[in-house]
Amino acid sequence: MFQLTLRNLYLCVPHREDMASFLPAVLRGGVDVVQLREKELSNEQRIATARLMVPICHDFGVPFVMNDSPELALEVGADGVHVGQDDVSVAHCREILGDESIVGLSTHSTHEFEGALPQAASYFSAGPIVPTPTKLGRPGTGVHYAVECQNRSDRPVFVTGGVTDHNVADLVGAGLRHFVVVRYLTLAAQPEEATRALRHALDAALSAVTVEPT
Repeated sequence: MFQLTLRNLYLCVPHREDMASFLPAVLRGGVDVVQLREKELSNEQRIATARLMVPICHDFGVPFVMNDSPELALEVGADGVHVGQDDVSVAHCREILGDESIVGLSTHSTHEFEGALPQAASYFSAGPIVPTPTKLGRPGTGVHYAVECQNRSDRPVFVTGGVTDHNVADLVGAGLRHFVVVRYLTLAAQPEEATRALRHALDAALSAVTVEPT
């Protein structure tokens, strides 16, 4: 089972025609969790893309997560699934995938996070901390919300929304440790170099903070 507390850079990526070259590039650069987040394509197309991605991720020792559907996650041999507030329940995901699989749950407010904590999720996401085109119409939650979630959680909280190599040090300084990236990498002209820049900034920030004994 993958130890998510040791993973800090989570890529959500839709289907793309260059996936066979893009995915190894960002994995070489330092991405350590990958999710296929595809809302538009048919299940057949999502399955085909996932079956390309799973062995690449596993070659790098990185978990692969399917969006929305535990049934598709099971079919493609994914390491888990990520669901939102309006998707199937965490309990249903556990019924399909079992106790050892990764199950992630999105939250966008304190009320949602309070409802998420008792559930058997492996991790939570919090945000977006700033408005983002990947979550159209959803206002930013602000950094304070994400920090509050992390402070209250016994599991990793991955922060979404506008994370870049320029702001990740400030976010780490605020108390955050786990980050979801979409556009910074999916729109990069040189994705491996962009990933390395972000990974370097993130690792430098993490090494600079004092980790309290657990």
